[in-house]
Amino acid sequence: MLNTLQTNASDLEQVKRERGDPQAQLEAMQGFLERSGLKVEDLDRLNIIHVTGTKGKGSACAFTECILRNYGLKTGFYSSPHLVQVRERIRINGQPISKDLFNKYFWLVYNRLEQTKDPVHASMPAYFRFLTVMAFHVFLQEKVDLAVVEVGIGGAYDCTNIIRAPVVCGVSALGIDHTSILGDTMEKIAWQKGGIFKPGVPAFTVAQPERPLAVLRERAQERKCPLYLCPELDEFEEGCRALQLGLAGAHQRSNAALALQLARMWLQRRGCQGLGELKEVPPSTELVGRPVPLAPAFHPTDAMIQGLRDTEWLGRTQVLSHGPVTWYLDGAHTTSSIQACVRWFRQAALNQDKLHDGSEVRVLLFNATGDRDTAALLKLLLPCHFDYAVFCPNFTEESVANNVDQQNFNVTLENALTRCLENQRTWTRLLEEKGGQDPWLPAPLRVGGLLEPAPARGSLLLVPPAPRPLNSTALVFPCLAQALQWVAQGRDPHLAAPATSGAHPHPAASSGAVLLREAAAVRVLVTGSLHLVGGALRLLDPALSQ
Repeated sequence: MLNTLQTNASDLEQVKRERGDPQAQLEAMQGFLERSGLKVEDLDRLNIIHVTGTKGKGSACAFTECILRNYGLKTGFYSSPHLVQVRERIRINGQPISKDLFNKYFWLVYNRLEQTKDPVHASMPAYFRFLTVMAFHVFLQEKVDLAVVEVGIGGAYDCTNIIRAPVVCGVSALGIDHTSILGDTMEKIAWQKGGIFKPGVPAFTVAQPERPLAVLRERAQERKCPLYLCPELDEFEEGCRALQLGLAGAHQRSNAALALQLARMWLQRRGCQGLGELKEVPPSTELVGRPVPLAPAFHPTDAMIQGLRDTEWLGRTQVLSHGPVTWYLDGAHTTSSIQACVRWFRQAALNQDKLHDGSEVRVLLFNATGDRDTAALLKLLLPCHFDYAVFCPNFTEESVANNVDQQNFNVTLENALTRCLENQRTWTRLLEEKGGQDPWLPAPLRVGGLLEPAPARGSLLLVPPAPRPLNSTALVFPCLAQALQWVAQGRDPHLAAPATSGAHPHPAASSGAVLLREAAAVRVLVTGSLHLVGGALRLLDPALSQ
């Protein structure tokens, strides 16, 4: 029933109409909330921490929630998208709500909205709006002490922005994403993100480029919101041991610093004890004269230190070691987050020079969705020297009927495969432009492909056209299960061996299979889309589907 809210044609028309009048989106959301039996004022009781940003907002929320849970508080956490199961979006004390609770609150909200339909309010809310209304019901009825709420897209007109009186707001790193909705410059995007600022509610941001930071400052001033810049995490570590973070990668340090400030301000404004002693830190010379005042650093408390160390956030700089195959999963999908992902991957996986004896094989598994500039993302991945680039849609199986959590009715298999073929051609072109034979790649192999229906099953297979020698090994698979099985070649205990019948028709697939079976180590980077990473996690860690 939830998935029917994805495709309701009238909903899509409604969203298109409202895009021209964004204020109508918030009014519609308020209407849905009221029809479900809640008033906007009820949300004030949730003691909300509201967080936006382009990159790292989910990680910053996860750090913040874990810190405050370590204070013995009952936490709610609303995030998106989910990776494996939709219940991940609504958490209590760090755990996705149970199936029973999800079922209870789903039907409570759904039936109330169904019963309150009239000629003026004939529609149901779309998928994300519905889950947002449902999350507020869960948090209120389960009596959480606070709710960490991650913005969906943007800020100003995001449906979470019906929140009137959060305790504190945060802005993680800004970048270019969702340009068709938010605008195509950092300044336009900063304007949208600053829309969550509220009068008299303190807000914190991490270091930003100068012009977007100036836009955030203007938004804060017009909305009478005190805005502060977070110091680097190094400032919190002065005079005490280095802070250990549960999330890997240097880029997580700014998310952790933001979380420390959000948690401390929440505790301070709620009159809690154990805030962490403020430090007298002279502002670094870089920040003197900056338009936004620097928040003071402080000595993190034991609960804060423990919270940062215990934070888990699936699909972000995550490593799964399955025998000879090591999977590196990161849902990066913007140019700057792919850059951070490459730095992390090279440090985590490639700290030794690649051996030339074929004992290590590197594979990229990639997909990108929406209006993202795939060529720009793929170009940033070239320095990792992958032996194979594998492209597939975000669908775990060719038929998604048996996996409702991963259904996306807004994308057809044909469209998704066409995108994969474009990505394959882009990768090949980028390698050619880079100067022909890549020293890390095996002997020249053929690449290219057309989609043709296979008569037996009516499914889509990649059929190579006339041979065309190229220095690349880029393959397209129709679904994640087939792609992962080809990469693992039966060497990952969680995956079946690839089927011998109906094997991939591309010549590089059979020669690659031999290399993958014999390699001492196979290192696989899965990136480009959180939905791709979620599908991979579902197959690689079956416990997550329980």
